[in-house]
Amino acid sequence: MAGQLHPQLLLSRQCCRVFSVVSSHVHTSSGLAAKDHYRVLVLGGGSGGVTMAARMKRKVGAQNVAIVEPSEMHYYQPIWTLVGAGAKSVASSGRSTASVIPSGVTWVKSKVAEFDPENNTVRTDSGKKISYDYLIVALGLELHYEKIKGLPEGFEHPKIGSNYSVKTVEKTWNALKNFKGGNALFTYPNTPIKCGGAPQKIMYLSDAFLRKVHSQSMSSQTMAAIVVFSVKHTGKRSKANIIYNTSLPVLFGVKKYSDALWEIVKTRDLNVNLRHNLIEVRADKQEAVFENLDKPGETEVYKYEMIHVTPPMGPPAVLKGSSLDDAGGWLDVNKNTLQHKTYANVFGIGDCTNLPTSKTAAAVAAQSAVLDRTVSRILKKQTPDKAYDGYTSCPLVTSYNTVILAEFDYDGQPLETFPVDQSKESRVMYHMKADLMPHLYWNGLLKGLWGGPGPYRTIMHLGMK
Repeated sequence: MAGQLHPQLLLSRQCCRVFSVVSSHVHTSSGLAAKDHYRVLVLGGGSGGVTMAARMKRKVGAQNVAIVEPSEMHYYQPIWTLVGAGAKSVASSGRSTASVIPSGVTWVKSKVAEFDPENNTVRTDSGKKISYDYLIVALGLELHYEKIKGLPEGFEHPKIGSNYSVKTVEKTWNALKNFKGGNALFTYPNTPIKCGGAPQKIMYLSDAFLRKVHSQSMSSQTMAAIVVFSVKHTGKRSKANIIYNTSLPVLFGVKKYSDALWEIVKTRDLNVNLRHNLIEVRADKQEAVFENLDKPGETEVYKYEMIHVTPPMGPPAVLKGSSLDDAGGWLDVNKNTLQHKTYANVFGIGDCTNLPTSKTAAAVAAQSAVLDRTVSRILKKQTPDKAYDGYTSCPLVTSYNTVILAEFDYDGQPLETFPVDQSKESRVMYHMKADLMPHLYWNGLLKGLWGGPGPYRTIMHLGMK
């Protein structure tokens, strides 16, 4: 019939389309079809890597961008605080890496094994060498549970968990919901960490959970709606001694928010010990050993019925000792432009860098806007003209429906988006943390469309001193 294709020709064309789609998928989701040179090579498929790949795709074309990342899954880690408290599911935090890598961008499913910035190449653990014109390092950081004696093998026992790993975050919730009474311990290590507020967020949530009127038939979400906020103890709270042992000399690094948190600590009868660092967990005996950082050699043993461990953390092993690191092993970048201090075509973003600010997804968002501008200027042979001010944010979850939204800069000065006192507990901020931010992460940040709240801050503070 005129205007119609012969069935065999139609089938042939459909097969070609299928083959084309499959071929395209193989090219973008495995290292097998990856070429050897890219205009922009991104190392790491976390929040920093994916957002920069999306931004660079718009600059130089998808076919000229590649991401080196070994993991099959990508996680929105900020939600793990709520997973550990039973308010969110761990399944809601993850999506496949293939689904978040920008379409057309090549996924080299390998680990970075070696840098050679003198020759503009990297080598993967499979032995493959990839060259680049520009390199963006977004390798995150590494967790070191093994630096605490008795871990990670101690996680085989009950009553111990950690919100910092997908393997252990549900163990936190199990320990909390099965808590009967005694010491509930929460720790902060003597190293830089990502999301510096998270170690105490789970303490506040645990306190709130133990104040609830419990019912075995209720879901965690239902119970979360009936948290008792008064000092009067209900549920299991009267049987609990909640202890937060932190290596830091302060409760929180920004005084405005620290003062507010100290008030919560006092009101809710929480025990905070500064300069206490966890060095050993005896999970079979339910004992934790802490060193006193102000009194070298002095240790103290705490019995526990529940413990949440924040592990020591450090830079990626591949960075340490390379020509790209600083004395501490972190990527050595200019704190204003995010450009490497030695190699002009190398840049960094996120937790792997030595930027003197908290390591959070909010910081990555703000950094991505600056780095996008920096690379754009350099591509045009121009000098970078936009500076990163160190903006970061930490939504300090203080109960199942309240948050203190800490926002600050390099100098530890509040840099708040909203024209209200953000050191006060807010239900609106909680819903922003629990409901809005995940949506903004998946559909804004990872697509290279969200560069932090800077422009909105300016609008909201118009006319204000």
